[in-house]
Amino acid sequence: MNKYLRQLFTAVVALFVILGLSSTIIMAVRANALNNDPRNARSLYHQLGAYRGAILASDGTVMAKSEPVNDAFKYLRTYSNGPLYAPVTGFFSINQTADRGLEASRSMLLNGEADSLIWQRAKAMLTGTTNQGASIETSIDPKLQQVAYDQLGTRDGAAVAIEVNTGRILAMVSTPSYDPNKLATHDTKAASQAYNELSAGQNSPLINRATSQLYPPGSTFKTIVASAALETGDYQTDTKIPAGSSYTLPGTATQLPNAEAQADGVNGQISLQEAVAWSSNTAFAQLGVKLGASKVSDMATKLGFGSTITIDGTESTGTPMTATASTFPSDPTDDKLALASIGQGDTTATPLQMAMVAQAIANNGKLMQPTLVDRVRAADLTVLSQTKPQTMANAFSEDSADKLTTMMESVVTEANPQLAIDGIKVAAKTGTAQIGTDNSAIDGWVIGFAPADDPQIAVAVLVHNTDVYGSLAAGPIMRAMMQEALQQ
Repeated sequence: MNKYLRQLFTAVVALFVILGLSSTIIMAVRANALNNDPRNARSLYHQLGAYRGAILASDGTVMAKSEPVNDAFKYLRTYSNGPLYAPVTGFFSINQTADRGLEASRSMLLNGEADSLIWQRAKAMLTGTTNQGASIETSIDPKLQQVAYDQLGTRDGAAVAIEVNTGRILAMVSTPSYDPNKLATHDTKAASQAYNELSAGQNSPLINRATSQLYPPGSTFKTIVASAALETGDYQTDTKIPAGSSYTLPGTATQLPNAEAQADGVNGQISLQEAVAWSSNTAFAQLGVKLGASKVSDMATKLGFGSTITIDGTESTGTPMTATASTFPSDPTDDKLALASIGQGDTTATPLQMAMVAQAIANNGKLMQPTLVDRVRAADLTVLSQTKPQTMANAFSEDSADKLTTMMESVVTEANPQLAIDGIKVAAKTGTAQIGTDNSAIDGWVIGFAPADDPQIAVAVLVHNTDVYGSLAAGPIMRAMMQEALQQ
């Protein structure tokens, strides 16, 4: 008899252990996944019934907020000037989990469920008041954001502006954009239809072209090759390097030409500064091969290539907002290295990445962590967190940065005077990347910063699938952004 009792006791204990383990897994390990499961109706009603905190621009402009409504969900998420700020805010929808923008990266704070808000939740419970989520104060400058958005217009492209000394993102625009209000509606059928229409195809406006789309950076990448050359100590701004009107890619019969006669140099030679100013393909293709893939790749890596870049948030605050890793080819053959060194072939980058390159040059070689949130406040206005500038890497020396600045100034003063701003020194590098079948279209680029002698703002602009040089497609947009930022 005792034998059977012991067996029964053991079985009961084992069942309790299994029950305890399963409960622990459900309540602790899988809690977030279950809460975020779109099939979890209780979680959906809980989230939509919560007073979600506001998302604000740097001057207090409300980009997103929750408004009380007379339905089962209690609050409706609304977006003022939705398409303008969509790449920053993302969307909060009745039938789609927030998976982009600040709505995702700060979701736990916005809905009031973050650990840092435990006392606010307790206070609300004790007083019988509505628990309110935290508000998110961003670094976005509304006027600068509007200028970039208006300048891009109906074109497919992106623009990013970064505060040089801090890494704060002042503007982040992606076009075509979308209206998050169409996804926030409590009409589930309308929300589903809007999402299906917006997410269809490779050119979906839901894609943040500033952070999530890779493009060949064209000649803007020459700034990275030039910095690698300067760092060897063997090159100065006036160092003569091989150029010529055409260059045969190593091991092939393919001829690489220049777009401008001035880029050919004299007697097959050109100074490094003139090669940057006139964007000499033949000079930089040969320079990249001479330096070797390792040196160019190492410099690109120091500047952020090869790694996903976290812009905002952590796993504890939601789904981090990240930028897709930009790429430089690994162990390329010399012909591919030559192309990669002029920003073609297997070299790709996001507009954010190239804005970071401009920021590092402007900041004496110091690459700053890009950030989008300045501070987070609880409903009682107490500051829960405040972002501090962080250095990602010391990519190159101050001396190299000074020389790069001088060379980038000559891009404006010599080759592209239309980019100049009265009374302000501008440093820039244009880019024209050939894309499409038979290189029939162009990705037009420009990166730059101003004032060149006291840098405040770094900018990158991309216009995708255009038919004119980057200086003409993207250049005027950068100039307008700089003018707006520097007149404030």
